[in-house]
Formats: sequence, structure tokens, C-alpha cells
Amino acid sequence: MDNLLEKKHKKDIITIICIILSIILFVLIIFFKFSNVCSKIDFKEENKNNNFVDIENVKDVSWYISIPKMNLEKVNIEEGISDEVLDRAIGHFEDTDIFNGNVCIAAHNRGNKINYFKRLHELEKGDEIYYNCKNGNRIYEVESIKIIDVYDFSCIEKIDDKNVITLITCVENSPNKRLCIRGSERSIYK
Repeated sequence: MDNLLEKKHKKDIITIICIILSIILFVLIIFFKFSNVCSKIDFKEENKNNNFVDIENVKDVSWYISIPKMNLEKVNIEEGISDEVLDRAIGHFEDTDIFNGNVCIAAHNRGNKINYFKRLHELEKGDEIYYNCKNGNRIYEVESIKIIDVYDFSCIEKIDDKNVITLITCVENSPNKRLCIRGSERSIYK
């Protein structure tokens, strides 16, 4: 009789463990499906107005960027890359120059109120980037596109021998990677 009760008790414990594991598995499946859905934003269906800035809300109308291929037109740039800055503008890496050498900027590409770099992945070599600041105006031409590690800061290092612009944003479903696009100076314009 004791043996029979012991076997029934073991069977009940195994059943309870199986139920708990099934619930955990179900919760994990739902979580991963939900996070995949959230991270696969259709760039074409997003609000196209995220690409444009109401000129009345721009703090420094002389510091902006335009990228025709992405339909970005005169988007404001602000100092810093904090979430506070990136929630309203394209951010400038404070340790980089604003005109000569390596001008480095960053923006969100999805999942935020403002996603100015949502189409950055569409840029190709040869595409134009128009940059304007208080020191002057430049046209850059995309020369390199690469995925870098989140801790790779070589892309923002100072460059003395030529003028470039570096654009950085996150990579979808890869929290430890960043998309890094560099354009070299093609001309100065008025």
C-alpha cells in the first residue's frame, strides 16, 4: 500500500512539474513572438511625417541634415546622443567636430516617437548627404557601410586628413551591433 501511494505521489509530482514547464514554455513563446513582432516594424508603413521637422520647433535652424534618398529634409541636429536629445532630433557625438574632420551623428531607427534614421539601411555607396552648420555647408557621398560592435568607437575617432560624416544607428534584432555609414566630402555648397 505504501509503495502504491509512493508511486502515485511521484506521478503527481511529475504531472505538476510538466504543467509548470508547459506554462513557462508557453510564456516564453508568447514573449519571443511579441518581441519579434515589435522589432519587425515595416519601414514603409511607419508615419512618413517622422522624417520632417516643424521649422518652428527647431532650436538651431542652421544645424541640420538632409538625405534625399531617405526623404530627410532639413532635420535638426542637437549636441549629445542622450535619449532626451534623440527623442526630438538627430544627436551629435560631443567629442567630434561639427564641421572639419569626422562629424559623427546618431538617431533612432524604430520603436521610438522620432525615428529619423528608420531608412538609413537603404543608403548605398554614392548616395548624397547634405550637411549644414554655422561653419558652412557640405555635400558628402556615402563611401562605406558596415556593421560594427556596440563598443567599437573607432568610427568616431578624429580624422585629420579629410572631412567625413559618420551616421550611426541600431541594427534590428542585434542589440550589440550598430549600422555605421560614412560619407566623404564631395563639395562645399552655399
